[in-house]
Amino acid sequence: MLIPWQDLEAETLTRLIEQFVLMEGTEYGEHDVSLETKVAQVRRLLKSGDAIIVWSELHDSVNIVPKAGYVPED
Repeated sequence: MLIPWQDLEAETLTRLIEQFVLMEGTEYGEHDVSLETKVAQVRRLLKSGDAIIVWSELHDSVNIVPKAGYVPED
C-alpha cells in the first residue's frame, strides 16, 4: 500500500527518512555526506515523485523505494 508523504506529520516523515538513510548505508564517494543532507536528498525524491513510501502488510514494514522499481504486492 502506498502512503502519500503529504499525509504524514512532519516529524514522522523526518524520522522515517532518517531511519531509511541510516539503514541504507549507501556509500557517497570520497566525501562524507551529513545525515541532514541525505535526509534532504530523500525528501526531494519524495516530493518530486521519484521515490515513494510503501507499507508492506506481508512484511509488516514501511520503506522508501524508487517509484520506477515499485511492484505492488499481490
